[in-house]
Amino acid sequence: MTSLDPVRLRHALAERLEEGGVLKDPAWRKAVEAVPRELFLPTFFTHGTGPDGLTYYTPVSRNTGESEWLTLVHRNETWVTQLDGHVTPDTADGPVTGFPTSSSTMPSTVVGMLESLDVDDGMNVLEIGTGTGYSTGLMCHRLGEDNVTSVEVDPAVSERADAALEAAGYSTWTVTGDGLLGHPRNAPYDRTVATCAVRRIPYTWVRQTRPGGIILATVGPSSWSYGTGLAKLTVQEDGTAEGRIIGRTSFMPARAEVAVPFSGDLSARAAYADTERKTSISPDLLDDWMPAFLTQLAAPGAQLVRAVGDGRETVYLFDTSREAFAALTFDEGEWTVRQGGPVALWDIIERSLGAWQEMGEPDITSVRMQVTREGHAYWIGGQQITTPTRSRWIGDESALRWRHRHQPLSD
Repeated sequence: MTSLDPVRLRHALAERLEEGGVLKDPAWRKAVEAVPRELFLPTFFTHGTGPDGLTYYTPVSRNTGESEWLTLVHRNETWVTQLDGHVTPDTADGPVTGFPTSSSTMPSTVVGMLESLDVDDGMNVLEIGTGTGYSTGLMCHRLGEDNVTSVEVDPAVSERADAALEAAGYSTWTVTGDGLLGHPRNAPYDRTVATCAVRRIPYTWVRQTRPGGIILATVGPSSWSYGTGLAKLTVQEDGTAEGRIIGRTSFMPARAEVAVPFSGDLSARAAYADTERKTSISPDLLDDWMPAFLTQLAAPGAQLVRAVGDGRETVYLFDTSREAFAALTFDEGEWTVRQGGPVALWDIIERSLGAWQEMGEPDITSVRMQVTREGHAYWIGGQQITTPTRSRWIGDESALRWRHRHQPLSD
């Protein structure tokens, strides 16, 4: 065998993942070593910054050089596989620009999530977001192809993944549809795992996961590429799901929840302020992961936009659903915030960030959560007790806590 033999490359990848502390279960190691990763990545994009400052995506395939292609396939990297919802590497004849809409997540993240599922032999698993099908293949090898159902919203992506799975020898349940709805036909599931980020975990997933089952999904803002957390919840006998955020993670948002970028005159959106004052908390804090996550808990739906005009930067927060805004500017060593709309966005965010700082700035793993029919509850430093008639808090009454009601699913 040569150094470019796919079998040897898979074994080397498994070795790196084990040395990195990600791959622990021997059964998952066997899956990584057995599933032909190259079948799921026949083409993909690498990316880099061009002389104009834009990000350019360059297609890579066996035709561009088998050595480079195979080496990159087995590298612990995330590779973009689709731009703007339709541009794929096999349709691009050179470097192109665009917005990533599908990708192959880095193996360490994929394997780390599978390890966190705590699966046993024979379990029935629902996967939201088939993508390339690689993680689906790993689960098929570990659990059996009849025990894995995978839902993908994009028909073209689903078709390519299904073909790759068939080529790898797995005739599993691949479904084209809205993953936010799950797949009731094969429910109940022992495990539900999402390979996309969602604003909130749909209650349909809770209903389709059996009591004692686990839901693993990335939750957080759809408009930011960071500030998201991996939620691990256990479904209870009463139809609720409880757990916590177990770490930081980043995935592309569910297609139905992708935020539309702002365009036009941003200052016009913030023309009519109701209040103006100084603030001691810098919006630069929102560039950090945990403050960004807390901001979305405190002001769900708020989008962060930075703009430069008249020689100075303005940091905007817009909540279009409530026609509320906060605009922050820095001058003479101080931040000034202007706010307008039915809710004072920065007041809400400021209180949460201030309370978090007073608690010693705990990490994202300090966040607990519960999902019920009515919505989500998140808290730090206290405990929520739910009865058939009401919910109450015990423990530290000053704990940070938020409630979000469920939003209707898209048609």
